Amino acid sequence: MSKKGLILGAGGARGFAHLGFLQVLEKEGLEMDLIVGCSIGAIFGALYAAGIDLYRLEKLLTYPGFSRRLFDISVARGGFIKGDKLLEAMRLLTKDLQFEDLKIPLAIVATDIETGEAVVFREGNVAQAVRASISIPGVFQPFRYQGRLLVDGAVKNRLPIHVAQKMGADKILAVDVKKALSTKLNTAVDVLFQSMEILEEEVFRSVCTGADLLIQPEVGHIGSLQFDAAAEAIDLGRQSAVAKTAEIRRLFA
Repeated sequence: MSKKGLILGAGGARGFAHLGFLQVLEKEGLEMDLIVGCSIGAIFGALYAAGIDLYRLEKLLTYPGFSRRLFDISVARGGFIKGDKLLEAMRLLTKDLQFEDLKIPLAIVATDIETGEAVVFREGNVAQAVRASISIPGVFQPFRYQGRLLVDGAVKNRLPIHVAQKMGADKILAVDVKKALSTKLNTAVDVLFQSMEILEEEVFRSVCTGADLLIQPEVGHIGSLQFDAAAEAIDLGRQSAVAKTAEIRRLFA
């Protein structure tokens, strides 16, 4: 019997599309045997694996001003968002679970900024692993965890298909939310993000062939820090899943 793996990739605010995608999978009864999450994909992978109500989560995330409350601005050199508020929110939403307590096996990917190594978390505290994985360089302060100084997993690979393969998945469904470059380059941060995405693209092209089905929601017009576009991104994620439901069912049911 095949083992089905779901990969949820990095993409900043575009990654809210993962929530809409997961809602359709759940509605259609399309279950996965394991999940791998990177950066914002780690957030939604962790919440899904923890069994959270996806529609209640949508109401929370699209409540006016909610996302801004998660960003504790700091003057530290490592990044302008401290990350403590988001860590606490993840603790609450995941019920502070450990990996072994999750309903679905989960792996979360980060990058050790001191060694350059990819770090895959499959044990320990889920919320802390998520906090490490979302540490976008220059935006979130790096996170010290398990003896390592960690940043965003996308620094090494925004769509870590190989992790699911190592976990035994022989059928892989991957969701990439960085399709197309943004035309909204209004700030230095926008330029930084776009530059990182251009660098990531070469790595992406070399690894995306490992997926049996690659889905790329049409969210390229949404800026990486445009968290006020959550409702739009969620809806676009749903649309991408609905459009591919028959193919997902054929390959993964």
